[in-house]
Amino acid sequence: MTLTETLLEEPRCRPARRPTPARVSISGRAARDIITPIPEGFRLQSGERLGQSRIVGRLHGRAGAPLVIVAGGISAGRFVHRTETNGLGWWSGAVSVRGAIDLDRFQVLSIDFAPEPEAGSEPVTITTHDQARLLALVLDQTGVETAAAFVGCSYGGMVALAFAELFPRRVEQLVVVSAAHRAHPQATAWRGIQRRILQFAVAAGRPEEGVALARQLAMTTYRTAEEFDGRFDGLAPAQAGGAYPVCDYLTARGEAYRTHTTPARWLSMSDSLDRHQITPEAIATPVTLVGFTSDRLVPIDDMRELAARLPTLWRFVEAPSLYGHDAFLKEDALVGDILRTALKDIAA
Repeated sequence: MTLTETLLEEPRCRPARRPTPARVSISGRAARDIITPIPEGFRLQSGERLGQSRIVGRLHGRAGAPLVIVAGGISAGRFVHRTETNGLGWWSGAVSVRGAIDLDRFQVLSIDFAPEPEAGSEPVTITTHDQARLLALVLDQTGVETAAAFVGCSYGGMVALAFAELFPRRVEQLVVVSAAHRAHPQATAWRGIQRRILQFAVAAGRPEEGVALARQLAMTTYRTAEEFDGRFDGLAPAQAGGAYPVCDYLTARGEAYRTHTTPARWLSMSDSLDRHQITPEAIATPVTLVGFTSDRLVPIDDMRELAARLPTLWRFVEAPSLYGHDAFLKEDALVGDILRTALKDIAA
């Protein structure tokens, strides 16, 4: 694999070393949920209230270890690592014992993004800065003042940038993968179609089918044309209206997702992606930035612009991948090497 890399021996403006973060004491590597009340007066940037009274995070890893925040896409949640009840977790390829984010070296904090599926039948207007404020409440609940790192991928990378913009003293460094300082209009166009499909299905009284169909369209934007070409042949169905092999795959992925979320939550999170906007020059935290040249949702040119505008860029890696926007979930070796390098100097 060929990659391009910008590596700065010193960031453009290295901040003074901050005090050692406070630690959370839990026994062994047992994970536990952090249930955090949302204050009665909490309002979103839109002025709206959330239809939930709490935000739930989860701590994984070794007691007393430096804390690393990990956040993923809008489908990700607090179960980042393998559990008895939730399978492998959404990023067990990176977060594991002796993994790139080593649970023998670190504690990992992950959260369920708001709104909860049970939060109501109407969407809310929520931004990445709102998610960052909610995450700060969970961090308060753990007793940790400053996280050693924030690793964010896709939507989680957007939240990481927003968090560093709002709370520059609460995180030592960022690792941002497949996320930029804005939503690209082409990505907004695709997501806008997904939202209209879902709204049409809800109006027709078929909400779960709307979720499934919107998910099918979303899957075509996560991956590359080259991957689809290698996986599916062009064998035609017997009659017009029948399913081609690639359509069978997309239908299966949609059906698997139809009860994973609610229409209101999908609409809220999809809209939140498109509202994302931060000022790169305002990020004082050192940043490792990773982009993939095949990513159509977060084009590499946007990543390059973000890299050029960040005053504290440590490292910028851009690489090809067959998997497009999903590369952070599939390119375990490449992403793992970058994570190990970024986190290697964190003192135990």
